[in-house]
Amino acid sequence: PGSIQFASSCGPAEAASGSLRPGRSGAMSQFMRPNIILLKDGTDTSQGKGQIISNINACQAVVSIVKTTLGPRGMDKLIEEGGQTTITNDGATVMKKLQVIHPAAKILVDISKAQDNEVGDGTTSVVVLAGELLKEAKNFLEDGLVAPQIIKGYRLACQLALQKLRDLAVDLSEKNTEEKRSMLIKCAETTLNSKLVSDYKQFFAAMSVDSVSLLGDDLAVSSVGIKKVTGGSVTDSMLVDGVAFKKTFSYAGFEQQPKCFENPKILLLNLELELKAEKDNAEVRITDPDQYQSIVDAEWNIIYEKLDLICKTGANVVLSRLAIGDLATQYFADRDVFCAGRVDSEDLERTRRAVGGEIQTTVQGVATDVLGTCGKFEEKQVGSERYNFFTGCPQTKTATILIRGGAQQFIDEAERSLNDSIMIVKRAMRNRMVVGGGGAIEMELSRYLREYARSTKGKQQLVINYYARALEVIPLALAQNSGADGTNILNQLRKKHALGGTEGRWFGVDCINCTITDTFKEYIWEPIAVKESALAASTEAACLILSIDETVKNPQSEKPGGGGKGGGKGMGGMGMGKGKAADVARASSAGERAPGCMPAAGAVLRPRWCSRLVSALRRNREL
Repeated sequence: PGSIQFASSCGPAEAASGSLRPGRSGAMSQFMRPNIILLKDGTDTSQGKGQIISNINACQAVVSIVKTTLGPRGMDKLIEEGGQTTITNDGATVMKKLQVIHPAAKILVDISKAQDNEVGDGTTSVVVLAGELLKEAKNFLEDGLVAPQIIKGYRLACQLALQKLRDLAVDLSEKNTEEKRSMLIKCAETTLNSKLVSDYKQFFAAMSVDSVSLLGDDLAVSSVGIKKVTGGSVTDSMLVDGVAFKKTFSYAGFEQQPKCFENPKILLLNLELELKAEKDNAEVRITDPDQYQSIVDAEWNIIYEKLDLICKTGANVVLSRLAIGDLATQYFADRDVFCAGRVDSEDLERTRRAVGGEIQTTVQGVATDVLGTCGKFEEKQVGSERYNFFTGCPQTKTATILIRGGAQQFIDEAERSLNDSIMIVKRAMRNRMVVGGGGAIEMELSRYLREYARSTKGKQQLVINYYARALEVIPLALAQNSGADGTNILNQLRKKHALGGTEGRWFGVDCINCTITDTFKEYIWEPIAVKESALAASTEAACLILSIDETVKNPQSEKPGGGGKGGGKGMGGMGMGKGKAADVARASSAGERAPGCMPAAGAVLRPRWCSRLVSALRRNREL
């Protein structure tokens, strides 16, 4: 008497009707059993096949955006970000500007960025190809094939495709100098075909080849400076055999300095040449006013000593990464020496590579062998800006491209296009092997993998066969973006490539005339490095996304101020303040329960708890 033992479950209606009676087993067990909490409160988890398909769908949304930019007739994207407007069809730029936040879709952004850094071209192709591989894998997953089997087949197909790619590539290393230059120009033109400057592809392709040819054996692309000057025509763009950079900030006396030298001696400094102001917390203790004058005289003597030492070196041009003050500017003007301070670090480094000098951090003991030289130095007006030109450098290992044009958006896109073509020329110089573009190599690899799949057994046969079908997305997208019938073009290409041999091997999409053509005869060439990187990166990205079967995310932890709403272990501690916790502590010491706290499953309840439980169930039927 005085207590009730619940032995069975009861619902809210039973409790409300007063049917709580002894002998019922496990009462309220499904409601009262505390949850096992492994992750922080608010954490979202999803796993299994549904999670893989969800990641694939997110990637498909990203691919659909960039797919229309592929090819010479691809569309441009206008992206507005923070008041800045960007018009581009460069895959890497579009992916970066989209600011993708989905964790799986970010992988596509990463492979596009890696493709751009590695070879410069194929940034759209790698994303489109990865998306098509995931699309084919989605059908397998829905049919019940497990992800590890798909990954295994994709990796095997990728190895076979890369090996066949190297066998098909044409080596042009035996050509003479003129033929090699022509080959490099054709590769650059193929890259520029799909850019906004495609109407001037011959002009910019020759400029790209000439600029990379000046870099020496290391082919450091960072030594090619690209400067943008608004105004004028696109054909007013020029290649400087040396260094050109914008006139830096100058003080009074700069206009009195000479602006042109023949065979000058050039001194490069990382040194400040101006009177330094005293620090705010500086303190000088003197006992005589003459002592302060001696301090001022010492400062002037120090800077004059530096200027005298510079002039004694015989330098005609002085460049410094740090400031050159008004005193030094007037000093050099009186002695017919040109100076420029606050020169950008990249421009100073390219000047060093061009003139052959060394950057000095002190003017004490400067020898003549650290001075650089060039054929001619002059300051010229380019558009509305003034530029310093160092040309005729005997040991030059750098070049500068000045891009002209009307709209700023056009000049920015021309810079991105030139960067891609320069990277392609660099890769083609290091590896003289090329393949046909226009989707020709993808069709040939697809044919080869289909034949190989027929000789295999089991599930891998299907996976390899669908990998081959995924490769056809490149010529299909090229045809569709050109306004042609994609299915008709694809059937014609399959027929040509089915003949085998060298006759139909290089047939691809003619995006201009909306038909098929022999891309090798039409000089639509691409370096083998572009296709190798695209195939490997897209396959690895697809396999990585397919291998993710669970995503754990805590939205609360991403908010400012830390993690989510902390809770106790179970229902009783959720949302309890300090007062409730104190009540629970006092009640537990007295052998009772605190008001508002629910009993555990199978607990022995006193009569007053029954009425409290009935009223609680009435208030919250969700229990």
